[in-house]
Amino acid sequence: MSALYLLVSTFGLVFALGLQSQLVNNGHFVAAFFNSAAIGSCNLVLFKLAPDASGFEIAAYLAGGPFGIVASMWVYRRTRAGTLLLQDLPLIGRMFSERRS
Repeated sequence: MSALYLLVSTFGLVFALGLQSQLVNNGHFVAAFFNSAAIGSCNLVLFKLAPDASGFEIAAYLAGGPFGIVASMWVYRRTRAGTLLLQDLPLIGRMFSERRS
């Protein structure tokens, strides 16, 4: 079971780091701020499980990264194409307040 946790946490960490790079480079301050919590959470799991990893668990750890970065790139491009998911929260807040008026 810890192999699965290592795979998922490595995937999540690399996904969040790749996303963080895109968010910072494109000036999405608020989204980058909240994404840092995902990075920290995945790091906590890795720090807890990685020191005692067996061979199979190390393989799971190494497998999560490549899938995580590719998924991050795919998700960022898809969300930037047509939704406001990764836009800064103030922009979304202004849109909702304009609709109420």
